[in-house]
Amino acid sequence: MPIAMKAVNAMVFSADLGHNYLLIGGLISVGTGLLIISLIVNLRVAHSVRHDVRHREKLLEYYRNTFSQLGAILIGIGVSLFIFFFQQNYQDQRKRDAELQQALAKMALRIARSAALMESLAEFDALLDDGGPYVDPEKGGANRAVAVEGTDLATQVSEILLVERDVDVREFEVMNLSRDFESSIVVNELDPELWFSIVRDESDIKYSTTQLGHDYRDLLAALGGLAPDVAVLDPEKHKRIKNEVLDIFYDADLLRQRARSLLGRTCWLFSHGHGFPALKPAEAIEADAGSHREWLEQARPLLTRLKSGSGDCYTLLRAEPTPS
Repeated sequence: MPIAMKAVNAMVFSADLGHNYLLIGGLISVGTGLLIISLIVNLRVAHSVRHDVRHREKLLEYYRNTFSQLGAILIGIGVSLFIFFFQQNYQDQRKRDAELQQALAKMALRIARSAALMESLAEFDALLDDGGPYVDPEKGGANRAVAVEGTDLATQVSEILLVERDVDVREFEVMNLSRDFESSIVVNELDPELWFSIVRDESDIKYSTTQLGHDYRDLLAALGGLAPDVAVLDPEKHKRIKNEVLDIFYDADLLRQRARSLLGRTCWLFSHGHGFPALKPAEAIEADAGSHREWLEQARPLLTRLKSGSGDCYTLLRAEPTPS
């Protein structure tokens, strides 16, 4: 009996949950069938007794006892396994619910902290979208943020230095959402494409914040300790300053795109409560856009409908109004 139980347990643990219950049903069905056979054999035993067929009676009694014992053993194993897996599933479900609740609590905290960062990040919007939505110059962007020269460039540099003091790029570490999932069973349930988008945004945020730190230092080096309006008068410095400004704008635009995308996605996940692991990627959030402004416009209808706390998910992004 112990050897049989060990063999059955080995088979059970090597199969998935559906196969486990299939095995349990099979054991109980076979056991029930054997008991029925033993009852049929018992009728033959009674017939042998009435006709005083002693040799046949003993043989049939042996078959009856064998079938009834095997049937009872198999039914007992099946019932025991059913109880075990029922309890195991109940415990696993409670553990999953606890981890989901913990994940939601962590998401709520990250949303609150990230929303505070968006207020300072919005200061880049006025610079980047001056004269129209910012587009990387290598892709054809030509708004005022990209095109200004001379004294306008000096003014732009002064504004950039002011924003540098207000936006602490190191604080964006709090947006690392994957850290809350990677040690949880939740990560195994998330859609792979959704998980990839989360990790990609986090990676780009880390890259852009690191680069912005270098860009600021390079801009100060390009100024050479001079005031911006004086430094731009030197043609060589003017060219170098312009290049550093474009580098800052590129990384700042990447930062605001990925940070808002990650926050919008996190708010979208959080708004679905315990059902968030079953979500498929939202096209409005994941679709590529020609500019950050274009992404905001395509994501706005969805995010405005979703609530987080007292406001909607779009309000959390603290995006400046679309320039006319």
